[in-house]
Amino acid sequence: MLELSAATLVGKGLHREVHVHPDDDSKCVKVVVLRGEEETRREQAYYRFLQRRNIDWISLPQFYGNEETNMGPGAVFDLIRDDDGQVSKTLAFYLDNLSSTPELVESIGQALIKLKWDLLEQNIITMTLKPKNMVLQLRNDGVRFLIIDNIGNSDIVPISSYVRFFGRKKIERKWGKFKGLLSKKFTNQSNTKKIISNI
Repeated sequence: MLELSAATLVGKGLHREVHVHPDDDSKCVKVVVLRGEEETRREQAYYRFLQRRNIDWISLPQFYGNEETNMGPGAVFDLIRDDDGQVSKTLAFYLDNLSSTPELVESIGQALIKLKWDLLEQNIITMTLKPKNMVLQLRNDGVRFLIIDNIGNSDIVPISSYVRFFGRKKIERKWGKFKGLLSKKFTNQSNTKKIISNI
């Protein structure tokens, strides 16, 4: 059984906590802390669907199944780290701190364009795109965004997961709402406006 504690905690959402895997610091463990069982089931079902499709995992951490923890069942994923070993930070973090990292403005915009292209190319469906649910991985050969939460399709008949035409329409709609969210939340920053206008 994996022992999780405050010392292993790296992130917390409304329903789940994320911990560094005690036996492998290249992975993390997601555990439900408040009524997130349905979200977890949907997410894992969609990850297994993507595994069967053999996607290349450019924009998503890989899922490795579940392990028992002292906090209940834990879902094991890649823990996204920068090349310096630090856990990658969210887009929300960078948008809140763009004034101290202006050199990243162009890279963030380009990485978001690549993320959208990959979602369309591989027909990856998300629930909601939010800046707190994607991380910017800083690598020596460049940067990339990975979506770490809210993956899946809640449609009763998930035709968009199987038919690219409908998948593209859904992804474009989600992306439009994402841009609207960024515009609403970060409108006071000229650098953010520049990023939004380019994606």
